[in-house]
Amino acid sequence: MDIRIGDVLEMKKPHPCKTPENKKFEVLRIGIDFRIRCMGCGHEIMLPRTKAEKNVRRVIRQDTEDHTEA
Repeated sequence: MDIRIGDVLEMKKPHPCKTPENKKFEVLRIGIDFRIRCMGCGHEIMLPRTKAEKNVRRVIRQDTEDHTEA
């Protein structure tokens, strides 16, 4: 699965913080473990890669391309 730093992951299960954005998490670190931050309350969580990839419903990626004028 192609997940990059800065992507927003929509998970199958919500974070128990009871905010409207409780299923969305921002990726802070990738490797054998993922560090993700809840978009609702800001709580940071470390999860193993296998568990994170299993629970992802979709990846929301914002394309960041440099647009320079000639």
